[in-house]
Amino acid sequence: MNDENLIPLSRRTMSERRKIARMGGIASGKKRAQLKSWKEVINAFLNTPLKPGRVSGTIKSLAEARGMNLRAQDAMVLMQIAQAMKGNTKAFELLVGLSGLFNEEQGEITPLAIPDDTGLIIPAFDGLAADIKRHLHTHYWIKGGRGSTKSSFISLQIPKLMIAHPDMHAVVLRKVGNTLKNSVYQQIEWALERLGLLGEFSFKKSPMEITLKRTGQKILFFGVDDKAKLKSLKMPFGYVGLLWYEELDQFAGMEEIRNINQSVLRGSSLSWCFYSFNPPKSRDNWVNEEQLVDYSDRLITAANYTQVPPEWLGEQFLLEADKLKARNETAYRHEYMGEITGTGGAVFENIQEKHFSAADMAQFTACRYGLDFGFAVDPLAFVVMHYDAKREILYIFDEIYEPKLTNRQAAARIQKKLPEGAGIHCDSAEPKSIKELKELGLKAIGARKGIDSVDFGIRWLQGLEAIVIDKKRCPNTYREFVTYEYEQTKDGQYISAYPDKNNHAIDAVRFGLDGFHAVSMAGVPPVQIWLPDFNTAGAVKPGEVEMVAAVALKATKAAAVLRDIKVK
Repeated sequence: MNDENLIPLSRRTMSERRKIARMGGIASGKKRAQLKSWKEVINAFLNTPLKPGRVSGTIKSLAEARGMNLRAQDAMVLMQIAQAMKGNTKAFELLVGLSGLFNEEQGEITPLAIPDDTGLIIPAFDGLAADIKRHLHTHYWIKGGRGSTKSSFISLQIPKLMIAHPDMHAVVLRKVGNTLKNSVYQQIEWALERLGLLGEFSFKKSPMEITLKRTGQKILFFGVDDKAKLKSLKMPFGYVGLLWYEELDQFAGMEEIRNINQSVLRGSSLSWCFYSFNPPKSRDNWVNEEQLVDYSDRLITAANYTQVPPEWLGEQFLLEADKLKARNETAYRHEYMGEITGTGGAVFENIQEKHFSAADMAQFTACRYGLDFGFAVDPLAFVVMHYDAKREILYIFDEIYEPKLTNRQAAARIQKKLPEGAGIHCDSAEPKSIKELKELGLKAIGARKGIDSVDFGIRWLQGLEAIVIDKKRCPNTYREFVTYEYEQTKDGQYISAYPDKNNHAIDAVRFGLDGFHAVSMAGVPPVQIWLPDFNTAGAVKPGEVEMVAAVALKATKAAAVLRDIKVK
């Protein structure tokens, strides 16, 4: 033994202490370098997608390893992996200990702390973040205009969810593959940097993927223009539980989305799907129509740049927004506020959406019922509504909307929604169907039609203060009203005509409100007239409508007078 080594540090000079510390540091550095080498080798092999049994069947001795041009260190690691795959717990403990995945003191996997992103998301997304963390929904649609931080928000959630679920991988999609690198790939890099996780991930651009090094979890990037890669997608372990569609409106439609979900999420027990988009201008775009349907596993959230701290966006961004607002407010509302500005062809501008409570429903005491008969392809549409004549507000809160229903099937379905003795106003063009419904026990009444009755009925609906529809109870009625547009010429110009398509529920509403008519006469604009409810007053006698028209013709204030007239 060297007696020099027994002299304590307290009795040594400062130069001697520095020399000893330097030598210890060198030795410690060599030790750390050796451990790092082992850790890198083990992690490299552990993250290699090997089939069970392949290693044990390939590497059986050091001599065989040398023949495969492997280092002794590599061969030993492979042999330990082979033993661990056979169930050798000591080999397994050695591997995970050297790989850094286990806490040596506690003997368990060292978890990566989930970073806090509170300061990185806008307050408008706080509730959404809590919903995602608790997995209250599966599908999260996040919409907004420029600067709404919707994509930034999603890119922060993906690595957090991966850390929380070590067997879960992520797939990020855009419609076209060559847009990935400069958009979502860089967005994920940004999120990892802001979360302080860059050192935990490795990055590869061909094929495009980002890997959480300690677990081997991957974030894969694909363009849907190469569907073959998605269909053949297989992960080395676990499953794809995170899916992000960026620029959703660029995809072909819900059929394409469903097919992708079925392929990528196959076998997943827990998953989160994110969809980010700026709502297209036209209401009849598939994305805008799809939003009209409520699903229990889908949450739709909207945000805009006014909810974002100004310093996040920068002065120039705000100046550009203000310039566009001053120059073209419609474009500003679409591009920056994320609004559906339409194309100028919407027929109904007074639609409101509300989910009616039990208290709301209790107020609907004067209900009206309308029915449009379906055909082989067209659906039968039955609607239940309440009209507040004093406030001129129509409430629609129940529907049946289904193709290929026979009159007998329809009658059975409708009977469940009718109070005793209530009448249904139906399309009078179907007298045989009306007769059959009567024979089946329903009080079916043909709605009165006259010249331009469609035009008058729609204009009357347009003139209401509001048409309030429960989207959850009446998804098809709501969809028809908000997507119904004027007819267009071959040059795309709108004309004052109403297309006879995708309007079955609208027709049912018109029929159900039979008794509220618009009468047009020479020199007198269309006005609103209340005629009796068939449920209580019986049929209007011949000539009574003409009589009311004559009164209107003589009145100096026809609209005001006729609104108060009740034909008895």
